[in-house]
Amino acid sequence: MREYSWNSFKNLIFRNPAVVNQDPHVDNGDENTERGNWASKREYMLSTIGYAVGLGNIWRFPYLVYKNGGGAFLIPYFVMLVVTGIPLFFLESALGQFCSQGPINIWRSVPILQGVGVGMVMVTLIVSIYYNVIIAYSLYYMFASFQFPLPWSSCLSLPDSNCSTTPQVYCNVSGVLVTNWTQENSTCPSSDTVPMQSPSEQYWDRVALQRSSGLDETGPVVWHLALCLLLSSLIVAAALIRGIKSSGKVVYFTATFPYVVILILLIRGLTLEGARDGIEFYIGSQSNLTKLTEAQVWKDAATQTFYSLSIGWGGVMTLASYNNFHNNMFKDAFVVTLTNAGTSVLAGFAIFSILGHMAHFQQVPIEKVVKAEFGLAFIAYPDALSKLPISPLWSILFFFMLLTVGLDSQFAGIEVITTCLLDAFPQIFKSKRALLTIAISSVLYLLGLPCVTRAGIYWVTLIDGFVAGWVLLVLALLEIIGVCYIYGGNRFIKDIEMMIGKKSFLFWLWWRACWFFITPCLIVVILIWSLVSLESPSYSGVQFPDWGLAVGWCMTVFILLLVPIVTVYKLMKAEGSPWKRLKSLCSPAEEWHPYLDIHRGERYSEQRIRLRMSHKTEPEANVNVISSSWL
Repeated sequence: MREYSWNSFKNLIFRNPAVVNQDPHVDNGDENTERGNWASKREYMLSTIGYAVGLGNIWRFPYLVYKNGGGAFLIPYFVMLVVTGIPLFFLESALGQFCSQGPINIWRSVPILQGVGVGMVMVTLIVSIYYNVIIAYSLYYMFASFQFPLPWSSCLSLPDSNCSTTPQVYCNVSGVLVTNWTQENSTCPSSDTVPMQSPSEQYWDRVALQRSSGLDETGPVVWHLALCLLLSSLIVAAALIRGIKSSGKVVYFTATFPYVVILILLIRGLTLEGARDGIEFYIGSQSNLTKLTEAQVWKDAATQTFYSLSIGWGGVMTLASYNNFHNNMFKDAFVVTLTNAGTSVLAGFAIFSILGHMAHFQQVPIEKVVKAEFGLAFIAYPDALSKLPISPLWSILFFFMLLTVGLDSQFAGIEVITTCLLDAFPQIFKSKRALLTIAISSVLYLLGLPCVTRAGIYWVTLIDGFVAGWVLLVLALLEIIGVCYIYGGNRFIKDIEMMIGKKSFLFWLWWRACWFFITPCLIVVILIWSLVSLESPSYSGVQFPDWGLAVGWCMTVFILLLVPIVTVYKLMKAEGSPWKRLKSLCSPAEEWHPYLDIHRGERYSEQRIRLRMSHKTEPEANVNVISSSWL
């Protein structure tokens, strides 16, 4: 029995294509017997929802709602969801499903822009490095929660500690004393006074991160984070060992469990004293409708919609590429995007109900305890949970939820990289997918080690600021220009109708308006605004050195340069005069068609493709232009 198990594992990892003809991640019932398909529509939906619903839904959206007028923020948020989020999600899903290829080979439709796909994969690769580290943070805190009392519920006796369990003095922005617990000092501290840390802040900085003074002071690897990073990499590799066939089973738990935890925390939070104050600040009567007149609110709504749906990363295309050809991705786009938005709103209720209790407990205004991103997930919320009865239980649930939310997004990120390699080199990797997955996970672990040194949090912040920001806006803008203006919007619509059936002109009118005008114009406005208001990233008031910022800009420039580099390379490889080369690269390649012959129909029959390719060499061949795309 033991020998049989070992042989089975060995065959899975080092499968010999000469002995076994079928790819190990393809089942007999798959429509596409070469690449494989999702075992069921349910697995695709759960995987896509899990990919879209990320950590930003938990720690960024609630803060943005509070910051931008409370419930009033939902108006611009859902407007932006309708005019940018859903159209782009629909577009990327349709592209991936039509040709059953990853984000690089998709650009066979517009070969001159294949560098956009390469850039998307590079962004996903770099982001996956630090996303794995955030999962490691969640693992560490989950393990640390198996203690009573929680280790961040009181100050630790550490050298040079400035920790206090109670807010001694709180002053508002005008410098007026609001709260004075000790009554020993009736004046506000000067700006030179070192701020006191709460126990949760002390634990995050001094114990979990062992944070150094800046990026210049790297320090040793923090061993407990390195071990958690290793465990995270092992979990991801195990879940993806058979590609979507194994990850599709894992998401039954990882994509649904967060909703169970959110509901549990929401019900518990609503029973606490002060919860109503938190809800009022989040989305209640203290909503400020005058905020709708501020352009910054609309920018925040647009960027949150854009990033929370993971548009421009390549993951939406990759997951859709494993669908059956006639799957209705139009309905899927609505289900996923609206579920993602609803999750953000629901998570906000769970977060702010407990933060309201914490503010009531400390007798301070709620804005004193509200923090953004890392501060909300690893400082403010753990601090609030430590005040509850049976605090370890609530803490374990919360960090296990963060773990599962992070894993779903990481699964898709690794799948993007794996799929692109499989599509590019099928003869080499097709029979060794498990080995490829293990190799990618191992490389990401090694690349993530600098992010678990004492300066690790600075590296995480630096990468996030330079790679996962406005770069994605550039890639998405090039994507929509390439599909709608070069490939041809009308041609793309006909491709979609091959999958979901013929639709009326009125049906496509809205999508044409979004794809051709509304969405790209909004992306341009957001991109320009993001560049004009660009600030150098920092963490907790610590500025990065010049060399650190230079590294960040190098990552940004490298990703963006991939687009013109690939373009120049393809122009050099093409044949004919410069104008003929340009025209040929602005027309679909011969390999652009539905993956299976049975789905190609007359439009993509071999005869039509040969005729199309012969026309590309004729002087009178026309490149798609705006007018022909729209009609």
